[in-house]
Amino acid sequence: MPSTNVGTPPPADDTSLSHGLKQRHLSMIALGGVIGAGLFVGSGAGIAAAGPSIVLAYALSGLLVMLVMRMLGEMSAAYPSSGSFSAHAERAIGPWAGFTAGWSFWVLLCTAVGLEGIGAAKIVSGWLPGTPEWAWVALFMVVFCGTNLTAVKNFGEFEFWFAALKVGAITLFLVLGVLAIAGLLPGTDSPGAAHLTDFLPNGGEGLVVGLLASVFAYGGLETVTIAAAESEDPVKGVAGAVRTAMWRIALFYIGSMAVIVTLVPWDSAAVVEKGPYVAALDELGIPGAGQLMNVVVLVALLSAMNANVYGASRIAYSLVERGQGPRALGRVSGGVPRIAVLASSVFGFLCVLLSYWRPDDVFSWLLNMIGAVILVVWILIAVSQLRLRRRLEREAPERLAVRMWAFPWLTWVALAGMAAVFVLMAREPGTRVQLYSTGGMALFLAAVGYARQRARARA
Repeated sequence: MPSTNVGTPPPADDTSLSHGLKQRHLSMIALGGVIGAGLFVGSGAGIAAAGPSIVLAYALSGLLVMLVMRMLGEMSAAYPSSGSFSAHAERAIGPWAGFTAGWSFWVLLCTAVGLEGIGAAKIVSGWLPGTPEWAWVALFMVVFCGTNLTAVKNFGEFEFWFAALKVGAITLFLVLGVLAIAGLLPGTDSPGAAHLTDFLPNGGEGLVVGLLASVFAYGGLETVTIAAAESEDPVKGVAGAVRTAMWRIALFYIGSMAVIVTLVPWDSAAVVEKGPYVAALDELGIPGAGQLMNVVVLVALLSAMNANVYGASRIAYSLVERGQGPRALGRVSGGVPRIAVLASSVFGFLCVLLSYWRPDDVFSWLLNMIGAVILVVWILIAVSQLRLRRRLEREAPERLAVRMWAFPWLTWVALAGMAAVFVLMAREPGTRVQLYSTGGMALFLAAVGYARQRARARA
């Protein structure tokens, strides 16, 4: 049964980890987490499908993500844990729920490491023709595995500078874009609203495709609540990160989509082929700007690799500490769960090898399996918050440093939004397979977790 003892200190599953992340690390991880590879790389397909209505798609999914982050922030401020939502689900619903959320998210992160490595290698091999992509992937994996094997402050320092570059680049992009739209950028003419006249070029179906693309582009925001457990002041760190989530999402995601579709025709082939940010800068005719944006995209991919190796290792460590996985993964030395880091890196590299060996079946099957994991996690976050909030109000209200807005109504609104996304995925042929594959994996993990829970209860 889930624990009901709310007044006790956070569980000891984090006491062996170091607390080497400073507040500046956590603040920049929170900022950088918003500017992920999904925004730079994946948004082109959404624009091609939805046209200018991609702005509406990102706004709607952004509202949903804000609610999820607020719920997660409330629980993580009350119970800082490297297991984040997995630990919260176990406390609120039961061990089977923590097992399901944790291991499905671990598979998601490890597979994402492989995908990001492949994307980064394609960029570098494009600059250096003739160099094999697999060699670049191997180099990136070694670097970030090594970074995560050392003290956590090294991970924080890498992410700090990665995130600083991403934030600086996208801020400059927004400034240049707004100046161009206003007709104040020398050498460019304002496009006005010429590219916005057909707001829904592909009708409601195009908007749905764009909405689904935008939902998954927001994945990765959860890392800050995992990292907070190893910061100097976990409660303050989580509270600060969550409270600024709204303006960050509005500015970086919704703002940049609005600039892109205003500057570039939505049906331009360059939006998909070069990427929307490169296409927009090329449209402005700024010499070398498009190639410079490719450097930023590379940094975003490498940053995501680094963060995902970190997140996967901490999720695995927390699961083992709660008796939900192989004990070897929970060994800590130097304040770092090094076996978990190695296991997460090996799985990520295995995904890369699968993409080369069996690109037509095994790797695509793996991608489909993780396609909707983030939605499963969000649902468990919402259900956990519904249950833990009432328990906290009754037994330990002083722990509510962050509070969900308009509880419980907005939590139910978020759950309804997630259900609507599931329905939309079931309607679209391109996402239906992902929905069923992810559902199958989640049900399998839930069954295993429940069987383990029953076996432990009988022991």
